[in-house]
Amino acid sequence: MSELSNMKCEACRADAPKVSDDELAALIREIPDWAAIVRDDVMQLERVYKFKNFKQALAFTNKLAELAEAEFHHPGIFLEWGKVTVTWWTHAIGGLHKNDFIMAAKTDALLSDA
Repeated sequence: MSELSNMKCEACRADAPKVSDDELAALIREIPDWAAIVRDDVMQLERVYKFKNFKQALAFTNKLAELAEAEFHHPGIFLEWGKVTVTWWTHAIGGLHKNDFIMAAKTDALLSDA
């Protein structure tokens, strides 16, 4: 499990710096199942989780929602039959902050808690 999953998110202001290219390269290695994508000119982290059925996908979504509320950092979540697509980015800065990598790692850790 990544060290990132043991970290806490820090409060993020609109003037907080986005991760640099070097930071991005280092942090993405900690969460290898995630992809850095650009959507609507905003760099984001995205991963698709697959499940055996809708009930398992929904249970994972609910656990993720509880985690997001606890950290007060919220992802994009797209729930389908047997699949959940999760997207993290920091709205306040319009891109990626270290918090997003922390939350991606925490999201992965939810699978081992199942």
